[in-house]
Amino acid sequence: MDVKLVARTLDLFELFAAEQRPLPLTELARLLNVPVSSCLALARTLVSRGYLVEVRKRGGYYPTRRLQMLASAINAVDPVVEIVHPRLVELRDASGETAVLGKIQGTAVVYLDVVESTKAIRYTRTPGELRPLHANSIGKAIFGELDAAAQQALGAQLSFERFTAATVADLPALVAQAAAAKAKGWCANLGESAPELSAIAVAVTIGGDLYGLSVVGPTERIQKGQKAHAAHLLRVKQAIEVQEQQEQVD
Repeated sequence: MDVKLVARTLDLFELFAAEQRPLPLTELARLLNVPVSSCLALARTLVSRGYLVEVRKRGGYYPTRRLQMLASAINAVDPVVEIVHPRLVELRDASGETAVLGKIQGTAVVYLDVVESTKAIRYTRTPGELRPLHANSIGKAIFGELDAAAQQALGAQLSFERFTAATVADLPALVAQAAAAKAKGWCANLGESAPELSAIAVAVTIGGDLYGLSVVGPTERIQKGQKAHAAHLLRVKQAIEVQEQQEQVD
């Protein structure tokens, strides 16, 4: 359940990212669908903390670089992304497709890092996006590594919304699908969240926690090269595990 003030603050910054221009108070309130008085209180608080600036008198508000600086400082020392990012670049270059690092958060998969393909037609996402666990290759790869009790507990919370005819429809089907994927070492999502998109993923343990790596792209390309993509993913997974072992010894 969202905390209203937090959600409204995040909506404000996402609005500026979309509009990319200073916004007068009245327009800001209208686009956020909140009372002008509430919007003014929020804007004044953010101005006092250095996150917004009024570009000129009644000329509109715009974010300062303070949020970017904080985000950069946090990202610079993210231990998991620091370890995996070079591997994602390697994976992207080997597969020719977009490479993603993610993990299960609640009943969804959150993307932690994305290295986009250089091809004109490619899968495009940004870190922080949430994807439906039951229709996501990373989600299913990690789900397959959970014990039976954990699968049942997590699966009971899923809505199993159908996005395409290929979307897994219920918990028994998801459990069976995850078991088959675990047996072969990798998971395929062929048009389950959108007909034109498919992915191959593996689960990997980093710092004692489960994460997922995936190669994502147009369904036709992924289907054609899925075995090669799986081989690239398994090789990168092994490299990460070896690196983890070496760091533990050191």
